[in-house]
Amino acid sequence: MALPEPRITLFLRWLAQERRLRFEHYDDLWQWSVDDQDAFWGALWDWFDIESPVEPVVALADGRVPGAVWFPGTQLNYARQVFRHADEAHGADIPAIVFRNEMLQDAGRTLRVSWPELRREVASLAVAMRGMGVQRNDRVAAYLPNAPQTVVAFLACASLGAIWSVCSPDMGAGAVLERFRQIEPKVLIGCDGSTWGGRDHDRRPLLHTLLDGLPSVEHMILWPCLDRDAEADEFAAPGRRAWDLRPLLAGNPWNFEPEWLPFDHPLWIVYSSGTSGLPKPIVHGHGGVILEHLKLNVLHNNLGPSVDTGDVFHWTTSSGWVMWNLQVGALLGGTTIALHDGHPAGRADAPDWGLLWRFAAETGTTHLGAGAAVLTAMSRSGIEPTQAADLSALRAVGSTGSPLPAEVHAWLQQQLPPQDEGRPMWISSIAGGTDFAGAFVAGLPTLANPPGEIQCRCLGAAVEAWGPPQADGRGEPLTDAVGELVCTRPLPSMPLYFWKDEGDRRLIESYFETYPGHDGVGAVWRHGDWIRLVPHPQEGRTGAVILGRSDATLNRRGVRLGSAEIYSAVEALPEIADSLVVDLHDAGHPDGEIVMLVVPARGAVLDETLAGHIRTRIATQVSPHHLPDRILAAPAIPRTLSGKKMELPVRRMLQGEPADRVMSRDAVSPPEIVDWLEQLVADQGIPRPAGGIM
Repeated sequence: MALPEPRITLFLRWLAQERRLRFEHYDDLWQWSVDDQDAFWGALWDWFDIESPVEPVVALADGRVPGAVWFPGTQLNYARQVFRHADEAHGADIPAIVFRNEMLQDAGRTLRVSWPELRREVASLAVAMRGMGVQRNDRVAAYLPNAPQTVVAFLACASLGAIWSVCSPDMGAGAVLERFRQIEPKVLIGCDGSTWGGRDHDRRPLLHTLLDGLPSVEHMILWPCLDRDAEADEFAAPGRRAWDLRPLLAGNPWNFEPEWLPFDHPLWIVYSSGTSGLPKPIVHGHGGVILEHLKLNVLHNNLGPSVDTGDVFHWTTSSGWVMWNLQVGALLGGTTIALHDGHPAGRADAPDWGLLWRFAAETGTTHLGAGAAVLTAMSRSGIEPTQAADLSALRAVGSTGSPLPAEVHAWLQQQLPPQDEGRPMWISSIAGGTDFAGAFVAGLPTLANPPGEIQCRCLGAAVEAWGPPQADGRGEPLTDAVGELVCTRPLPSMPLYFWKDEGDRRLIESYFETYPGHDGVGAVWRHGDWIRLVPHPQEGRTGAVILGRSDATLNRRGVRLGSAEIYSAVEALPEIADSLVVDLHDAGHPDGEIVMLVVPARGAVLDETLAGHIRTRIATQVSPHHLPDRILAAPAIPRTLSGKKMELPVRRMLQGEPADRVMSRDAVSPPEIVDWLEQLVADQGIPRPAGGIM
């Protein structure tokens, strides 16, 4: 069966007809989108037919960063944009959400939520919250899993102009309080527990801890998803009422409409860990997120309205990772989302890597996404996806969170069914961040798709690779060479501000301090990743390779290297399950000392022979200058709950800083690895001169 016409092709045809604009190659389209931002974002507004009682006069009124002014005078609402599709899907058997968690999985069931039902539940909860006194700019905090009820709660919050913030139930009390204390929520919505990895986890004691630490909470809403007999009343207290979520979803307010809000009205607060201090509470606006997620999901991820295309979008994520936000954002374009709450392989001790493929097949998923670490684990497991499930509906596999190794990209294309005309499966890697709730580089279905390379720079994102700052506060643009990933012009979804960040001090320190500009030259966003832009002039595109965090660089006698290249080489060894490398470059080690942690694969042992293989592979495939001085066997690699390797915190611990100063134990997976690192430092006296294997 032929694939639907790509959405980017439809957009190009519209530009030619309505704007008299024609582009021969993708890079020509991209160049226009960053050179004439007012025209590009204005065209997106019109093509997506964004509703506003006040039509825009200009898209970009002030291009300064931070502080750009987008679509002044316009009004919209994230929830209103979503519910436009409830009318389009009326009478069609097209769900807005399909859902399965581990309990439903064990029962062989999948929950379907129709578009009208989604709108009714959102309206019911919004009216109930309005009755609790929730108004514009009030914060609503949620401790909820990746489930339809969480989507409903978010949309109800957005429809009122309140500000949403969510943490996943796999986060401990300390990590959650670090986030929610900063924003002082009026309402807390929490679940009594969750099932993960084949085990039930009671979260009621943790909810009590959260409420004790959040005196601003006036209303506690309990979702009894683990124990249906759990009572909300146990969370009531003087000055705080408690409610059961279920009856709040059961109303049918026929006349409720989401409020019209200014373009830059706050939508949510998400969190990104800094190198020190509390997690950064990042505020994004309704309008910027709507445009960014429509652009990324529709044009780059090629997702259309399910009523027309049959598209179903699934991303393996928890509710605490920004990929949850992007997955929900597919509703803005009318795409059905498939939510899965649970371990992607069922359980860690006896993984079933066919589970995710079966879920995709049973839900008709057309675009499946996962963290690069999950896809890498699959590729090493021996699973043959097409033997596990019928994947004939699948059109694309997405990846993010860390660079996807070229061999994993190739494995996916070898294992998965080809698209029409014999083209291999489209593997669409993206890279961006929580910081602006979007992507800087991503895929496109009409471009070449070589392993090890992200296909293109995103439309509207003026991405360059820059060298160190020069006298004018900017860097030298680099081509086909590694540099800092920068964005030289604003994007609508860049942060409005950080919560309670007086004078935008922390915002500027986080993104605009490296390339501040002066003498009329504006500041430039530095993202903190190494990037290499790869020109393909004959194809009319510029690809990208992400090489790890630039603040976790390996520096050997002035030669700088990104960690991702090391991981790609080392983790291709069958004896290595995972790895992490850090450079203890400081005053005590002016020439740098590189320490590598490796997790041996089952049945393998780190000995002199394996260490020699690791060093040889790095020397021959990456760089002979960046061989680890010490290689240590570790029981696991510490990762964030979204799957990113925690290079900076580990480096700082090995340089002597206390664990509690550089990481929150409740936000580390697995949490027990923190104790192991502390013991390692205590036993070995790190930092110390280089000395081989420990």
